[in-house]
Amino acid sequence: MMVASVVDGLREARAAWRARQDEARDVGSFPSRGAVAGIVATFAAALYPRRLGGLPTGAVEDEDRFVAAKLLAGLGDLEREVSAELGYWRHEASSDFPADQAATIVRLFAAALPEVREQIDSDVEAAFLGDPAARSVDEILLCYPGAIASLHHRLAHQLYTLGAPIVARLISELANEATGIDIHPGATIGRNFFIDHGTGVVIGETAIIGDRVRLYQHVTLGARSAPGLAARAAAALRPRHPIVEDDVVIYAGATILGHVTIGARSVIGGNVWLLSDVAADSVLIQPEAVLLDDRKALSLRDELEAAA
Repeated sequence: MMVASVVDGLREARAAWRARQDEARDVGSFPSRGAVAGIVATFAAALYPRRLGGLPTGAVEDEDRFVAAKLLAGLGDLEREVSAELGYWRHEASSDFPADQAATIVRLFAAALPEVREQIDSDVEAAFLGDPAARSVDEILLCYPGAIASLHHRLAHQLYTLGAPIVARLISELANEATGIDIHPGATIGRNFFIDHGTGVVIGETAIIGDRVRLYQHVTLGARSAPGLAARAAAALRPRHPIVEDDVVIYAGATILGHVTIGARSVIGGNVWLLSDVAADSVLIQPEAVLLDDRKALSLRDELEAAA
């Protein structure tokens, strides 16, 4: 029967995969993508009870009770997902994780939430100042892909640095799915960060971005490492993405690769391909398009037709 042969083939494929991989991990403990999505929504409501939580305008005490309820729910759910992640990694640890490890991560994460709110506020303000089309900060927080990606990244980065990289990565991938902006949770990003339009932006794990930086769509801050040229453990520890200093603007389509530094207040033009450091206060652009006169245009057309 056809199904039986497919089952046999899939069994062989699984066996071959497992022979090549480390099967000591408890894959059943992998955090739930759906649960993490719910956690992000809960924390968004706690951070912005009126704009993202749907709480009507009312007394401060009512707002505080709403925020407390959201925090209690979100932190409890987060601790379960972090516990699942620790179970997934347990075989790689030199000793067992402390019984309260997940609770400690969640407690430190909760303590950072006021700072996270301030960071997101600074990003929203940067977008409002930087985009003349914006009519209000509420519009930016609710509608702008860059602000949505920023909120996710600020939460994810805290969890990444506290030792929950899988939960953090799930948060970043939820933002990528919603906005087309791919920011690794390990990336370090300063205040007043503005991604204008945003689709296709990629920011790698070891990238460092200063304050008041603006990126446009399809900017890549990537690595140059070729697959297979270095052991994974060594490659993971090595800084391999760009450093972008304060007040830099990078226009659409620019690709910056490797552990290079873009000096403060520099402007990188659209579609620039960059593999080396840039001094502060520099302007790098592609050559401008040239308008040909009729005679040159006809000559070029003839050459292209002959080549075809």
